[in-house]
Amino acid sequence: MLDSLLSPLRRLGHWVIEAIWRLGLISRFFVAILLNSGQSLLRFHLVIREVYFSGVLSLIIIVVSGLFVGMVLGLQGYTTLVRFGSTDALGALVALSLLRELGPVLAALLFASRSGSAMTAEIGLMKATEQLDAMSVMAVNPIARVVAPRFWAGVLSMPVLAALFNVMGILGGYYVGVIMIGLDSGSYWSQMQNNVDLHVDVVNGLIKSLFFGVAVTLIAVYEGFDATPTAAGVSAATTRTVVTSALVILALDFVLTAFMF
Repeated sequence: MLDSLLSPLRRLGHWVIEAIWRLGLISRFFVAILLNSGQSLLRFHLVIREVYFSGVLSLIIIVVSGLFVGMVLGLQGYTTLVRFGSTDALGALVALSLLRELGPVLAALLFASRSGSAMTAEIGLMKATEQLDAMSVMAVNPIARVVAPRFWAGVLSMPVLAALFNVMGILGGYYVGVIMIGLDSGSYWSQMQNNVDLHVDVVNGLIKSLFFGVAVTLIAVYEGFDATPTAAGVSAATTRTVVTSALVILALDFVLTAFMF
């Protein structure tokens, strides 16, 4: 009877201890990346190649998703604002919604799903096929050669992708509000310009996306480097990357919003 009552507590304690242990490991891994980044930045072509892999190849999903999110915001915003006779504020509504929250968060979620999972799978497969061990034998630091370029590529790509997501979302809202519904084009842009502040809205949104890029890329490269060197282990690491990144993005968004706005 006593064992059945204590069993959930044991499982909870085990989960908490394991979470704290993994948090310490990923913190040490982050410090190791920073200490070994000098070699990667000196050979910047490695970072540029990974920027293409994680950033350029993600443009399609970012652009298309941003366009449709903006169109949905335009439709939903119009149906809400028309009740109050404030349809001229549609441009400000779409822009503020995207720049402050939806743009950085949704772009980071898409980035984690596409590029983060790919980074984890690639590094995990390199570990499973003993390529990382071979680098160590040849006196090549795998963190400096494999992990650090991917980390910095993700950090550099995330703000750019979030900015493109915002631009396409604003254009999608313009298409719905002005071209489809028939609102005045001048009112759409003027309301946006009058209500959007460069520092409070645009810059803070880009700072958010930068933090998201650091978090998502760090989780992706760590899970790949720490994956069990089997097919099932790499698959589990890829799943953990997507799930953990989504939770961290949402939690980090709340913390950053509380401090910024």
